[in-house]
Amino acid sequence: MKIKPISDHILIEPIKEEEKTKSGIFLPQTAEKERPEQGRVIAVGPGRRTEEGQIVPVSVKPGQKVLFTKYGPNEIKVDGKEYLIAKEEDILAIIE
Repeated sequence: MKIKPISDHILIEPIKEEEKTKSGIFLPQTAEKERPEQGRVIAVGPGRRTEEGQIVPVSVKPGQKVLFTKYGPNEIKVDGKEYLIAKEEDILAIIE
């Protein structure tokens, strides 16, 4: 299934955090984990429409790694894989 976001929405594949702590302790699969805050942009919508009817393009592109608000994006599952859909305002930075 192919997903094409509309408006200023962005499809993000979350980047899983390391399973090992900095001190070398491995976390079990049952450990409660925080929701990821980083991800890779998979697809973007055309942009938001102004009151005058003009479209303002989205400032991120597919393939970029981004930092986003923890609870802003909505979780979805497509073909057994987890994705996030965020509005452009939920994107905080592009990671280079």
